[in-house]
Amino acid sequence: MTAELTHLEALLAEQDEPQLSPDEYKSVFRGHPAGVAVIALEHDDRLVGFTATSVISVSAAPPLLAFSLASTSSSWPAVSAARTLTVSFLADHQDDVSARFATSGIDRFADGGWSRLDTGEPVVDGALSWVRGRVVQRTPVGDSYLVSLRALSSSVGRGAGPRPEAAGTPSPLVYHDRTYHRIGDHSAL
Repeated sequence: MTAELTHLEALLAEQDEPQLSPDEYKSVFRGHPAGVAVIALEHDDRLVGFTATSVISVSAAPPLLAFSLASTSSSWPAVSAARTLTVSFLADHQDDVSARFATSGIDRFADGGWSRLDTGEPVVDGALSWVRGRVVQRTPVGDSYLVSLRALSSSVGRGAGPRPEAAGTPSPLVYHDRTYHRIGDHSAL
């Protein structure tokens, strides 16, 4: 355990105010919809990837984004050593991709549906967009890490790859209350 995490735990233990239980906290965020992304990288000559609904924009100048990852995640050792990685923002027809990259104990890349950038990192084919980023900071927060990235390159809407014929214009894949959703004209206010 790092000294930073021990210090944070000590600060939290000193607080005497009531706090939400993990189940209460999770129920709050089940009601908050989130976009779905796949974080992917190569580590020790193997591909590593996982589904994330915690991706946030941090700053436009410089271009920074971040995501959180539990310190107990099987992907954490690779992310803790990564210099660069990709964030593929999934389209509404990619719920199967999200489910695959959220499943433990499998080769998440075995079924294909991804390509390598010229720099070597994997991106999900058919994603609405992707960002290649350099890791600039890994901040321990609670039982997780907040991983900050500087956006180095991206692709938006090009090379979207195959999608169902009747699906129309792709929209983002959204996760809300343990279910995948799509947004579009029907949901506009």
